[in-house]
Amino acid sequence: MSTFDSAEPSFPRDTARSGRLSWSGYTSSQAMLEPIRQQFGAAMQSLHDAMQACPHAVWSAEGPPSDAGVLRQEPWYLAFHTIFWLDLYLSENAGSYVPPAPFTRDELEPDVLPARVYSKNELFDWLQQCATAFAQRLASCATDEGMQRACHLQWGEMTASELLLYNLRHVQHHTAQLNLLIRQAGAEPSRWVMRADGL
Repeated sequence: MSTFDSAEPSFPRDTARSGRLSWSGYTSSQAMLEPIRQQFGAAMQSLHDAMQACPHAVWSAEGPPSDAGVLRQEPWYLAFHTIFWLDLYLSENAGSYVPPAPFTRDELEPDVLPARVYSKNELFDWLQQCATAFAQRLASCATDEGMQRACHLQWGEMTASELLLYNLRHVQHHTAQLNLLIRQAGAEPSRWVMRADGL
């Protein structure tokens, strides 16, 4: 039984003054960490599984793309784009973000595309680094203050808690696109991941 299974709600006299309810000593942020861990981890596992399910012949088209729009519909690019932004959002600061080699910040520039196709193994390694970064980022959200801290993005600010959910939605959005391309190619897409028990 988890710590939260047996928790009885406790409503202290100063609830109105504190602005939040107390659940057996846990702040609202602490109570949300496990569901976020499970579902964010499931989103990352879903991306991994979709990349794994993509046949080599579908991963990238032969020859140069006819235009940027075509390239952006190739599975390898969707996977790269998703992991790039997953990693950037986990850094919480677009201005200082630097991706690991061999990747660059070019994805931040409009109409600047990668110089080559990235392999599944390169992207799998990067996704594993993101899983480690996510665990560290989640640990920094163990308090209400951590959840509410400001994260600086190129279009403005979000709280750390909202950015985690925004990031999860972005990963799942492109994973669904990737599975659609796999299905359209006549291959078997990845299966649904309910929770990330092993993360």
